[in-house]
Amino acid sequence: MMERGGLAVAILLRVAQALLTALAASVIVWAILPLAPGDVAERVLLGRGMQDITSEEIEATREALGLNEPLVVQFVTWLGGVFQGDFGQSFTSQAPVSQEIMERLPATFMLLGLALVFSIAFSLILALIAAAYQNRWPDHLIRLYTQIGAALPTFVFALLALTFVVVGFQMGRVLADPSWSAALIPAFIIGLDRAASWTQLLRAGLLEAMASGYAEVARARGASERRILLRHALPNAFLPFLTAIGISVGALIGGTPLIEAIFTWPGLGAYLLEALTSRNYPVIQGYVLIAAVSYVAASLLVDVVAMILDPRLRRQRS
Repeated sequence: MMERGGLAVAILLRVAQALLTALAASVIVWAILPLAPGDVAERVLLGRGMQDITSEEIEATREALGLNEPLVVQFVTWLGGVFQGDFGQSFTSQAPVSQEIMERLPATFMLLGLALVFSIAFSLILALIAAAYQNRWPDHLIRLYTQIGAALPTFVFALLALTFVVVGFQMGRVLADPSWSAALIPAFIIGLDRAASWTQLLRAGLLEAMASGYAEVARARGASERRILLRHALPNAFLPFLTAIGISVGALIGGTPLIEAIFTWPGLGAYLLEALTSRNYPVIQGYVLIAAVSYVAASLLVDVVAMILDPRLRRQRS
């Protein structure tokens, strides 16, 4: 009973921390608009295609948008709209940003979900092979891949894949539609890039566990190296690996715009690049807030799972 109570307290504390982090992130995201250079009302009118804007039109737009209110009131009003799923209107299309985001969100989730599966699968397989063949040619080859993958940006792999795989071998599509078959190559590229750093982390954890005292006891009892690797080392090295996955969710979301643009994927990434080009700040706010909340939620989920699996973390968080 005390153990369950400690787990509940630790989870509640972690949830409270996640809520405070999300609130702090919302303040930073909201500040994108009022702190941006230039007059917001004028940018709105320019986004609507208006020319020769008068000061009366700018003042009327400021009044309509509530920009004459104190900043605290503006933030509370914006945050209240966010809780209701309202991110404001796009400067360029005049459509609700939430509507445009929801139209593109399934395609991005499809791409990221498939990329996450690839990343985890590659990391597990390569790290296990590298640990099983430590300081032999498979290990050297995998370490070379992880160093190259960690050094090169994701879009470099994407451009190479687009040039040689899609265009050269006619595999995949240059103009992609939101289908699983079209998502394979861009998701593979994202997964390959993320797996580089994850493989390094999991390999180090596996080797550390293989050299631990309980591994030596298992060897003394006649356990094979494969059994020690899979039954003893992998479970002990998995928690840091799981934490890295949670932390990298934000990087996955933040790294998709260029990949989506390269493969013309109709998701949020390409939508963000268009918004950055036209300084469409409500769209930028919506995207960044979704990325921040996704990161906080993923980190919270990973921490809760880790506390359930490891009692030491439970006591530490309590």
